[in-house]
Amino acid sequence: MSVFFTADTHFGDHRTINIARRPFADTAAMDAALIERWNAVIGPQDVVWHLGDVARRPADVAGLLARLHGTKHLLRGNNDPDATLAAPGWASVADYVEITLDDRRLVLCHYPFRSWNGQHRSALNLHGHSHGRLKPMLRQFDVGVDVEGHDYAPVGLDRLLAPRR
Repeated sequence: MSVFFTADTHFGDHRTINIARRPFADTAAMDAALIERWNAVIGPQDVVWHLGDVARRPADVAGLLARLHGTKHLLRGNNDPDATLAAPGWASVADYVEITLDDRRLVLCHYPFRSWNGQHRSALNLHGHSHGRLKPMLRQFDVGVDVEGHDYAPVGLDRLLAPRR
C-alpha cells in the first residue's frame, strides 16, 4: 500500500480546460485522461487523499469514485458542495487533516497556508486550489493535477520531495 495526493480534478468542468489551460478538446477527453492516469498510478490497495474540487456535478461523483482505484479520502474544496461529500465511495471527508507519513508530519487542506502547524519543525503543507500558480514556499506543495510534472495524476510524497528542476 502506498499513499498519494491529488487535487483540483474538476471532472466534467469545461471551465477548467480554459482556466487551467488543460490540453484536452472537451470534458469527455479530460475526464477519460484523468481517470486513465489516476488508475495507471494508483493500485486497488493504495490510499489517495483528494484535496478538493472533485467534479462539476455532484451527481457524477459516486460513478467517478467507483471507476478510480484506491481508498479515497476527501478534503473539501471551494467547489465541493455537500452532495459531493455525501457521495458513496469516500473513506473519510474533512476540511483539514494532519497525518504522519514516512516520519513526516503533513498538514493537508484544499487551501495553501501562509503558515501552518509545525511549519518550523519540518511539517509539510500539502494543498490544492491554486492550480500550480503560486510561487512555492519552503515545505509547501501544491498537489493539484495541473502542477507541472504531475502529469494530471496523483503524486506520492517521494515525488513531491524530489529536487525541483
